[in-house]
Amino acid sequence: MVKDDALKKRWATVVEKISAQFSDGEHLDLDGIIYLIGVQELGQLHRSFKKDEKINLMHIAICRLLMPYGYYALDFIDEDGWPHYTAKTELPNLKAGEQALLMKQAIVNYFLEQDFID
Repeated sequence: MVKDDALKKRWATVVEKISAQFSDGEHLDLDGIIYLIGVQELGQLHRSFKKDEKINLMHIAICRLLMPYGYYALDFIDEDGWPHYTAKTELPNLKAGEQALLMKQAIVNYFLEQDFID
């Protein structure tokens, strides 16, 4: 229970801080935060992305977020600066709520590593 409360508080902090920086007063949802992590990981912050690139950015973020859990490993970075990951182990079959919880935990851990929250 304590871990759940800590996660909820840290998640709320992430949403507040990210939303304050990147949205017009509206709270970003999980997908929006994942997208921004993808942009951060790509390192090409000041450009526009096409629809297929946005999907790839979300994939980059998910791979990066799940890397500490052993699901993915960075394989290489291509000539355009895009990271490519290799699946190391199969993701577990999770219900939608469990998937969201895993991603929230991974995002909180990511931002703890980045010293964006504490």
